[in-house]
Amino acid sequence: MQYRLLGKTGVKVSMLCFGTMSFGGEADEDTSAALFHRCREAGINFFDCANTYAGGKSEEILGKLAAGQRDELILTSKVYFPMGPDVNASGATRKHILRSIEGSLKRLNTDYVDVYFIHHFDEVTPLEETLRVLDDLVHQGKILYPGASNFAAWQIMKALGISAVNGLAPFQVIEPMYNLVKRQAEVEILPMAEAEELGVISYSPLGGGLLTGKYAGQQAPEVGRFLTSKAYQARYSDSWMTETAERFSTFARERG
Repeated sequence: MQYRLLGKTGVKVSMLCFGTMSFGGEADEDTSAALFHRCREAGINFFDCANTYAGGKSEEILGKLAAGQRDELILTSKVYFPMGPDVNASGATRKHILRSIEGSLKRLNTDYVDVYFIHHFDEVTPLEETLRVLDDLVHQGKILYPGASNFAAWQIMKALGISAVNGLAPFQVIEPMYNLVKRQAEVEILPMAEAEELGVISYSPLGGGLLTGKYAGQQAPEVGRFLTSKAYQARYSDSWMTETAERFSTFARERG
């Protein structure tokens, strides 16, 4: 396994970051454990999670698996989307973030998260409030580096400006959607990240399984995220995307 610096943090992470959204959902505990151990055997030290994955079960399973090797791992979590029916159980407010980090730390069985992402831009809560509570959590040692997922380039730049002016811990890592058929990040987000020396990890790198080629032709599986998720079906519904996936899988097979 090769390792890279995560932006300007000085932290070295494996080139592959393993997403754990399936833990506790499509993957039961035994399957999740097998996947985790295979990752560790391959040298992967970077695991991406979120409080909402499988209703918190993903964090619980990852926390159990990370026990005994926590200091060797780089773990992420996220906050924004609802975790319950309470009207204040969502967003990037101080109230929701403080409540959410405590829940994530408990489920992950750890006293800190390496990267804590705001999972979506909050159009209601002032950015300064969000950044101040993240800065507080950095000083408390509960998170090491703030991050942003699903933010536009201008939103990230605005946040970086607020952090610089007010001496707050800035976003160090971003997580946009990026894969062979979803390349919008190349227009502004990735050039911005390069200019600001931000760490970048992408989500949905295989397009919900579409780019593996397993849904092509007559041998498509009967189960899978792409088949059961309306969100993924809508996201990757264009015919050219399927054609691209088929050509890509053929290209990969021809090269072993």
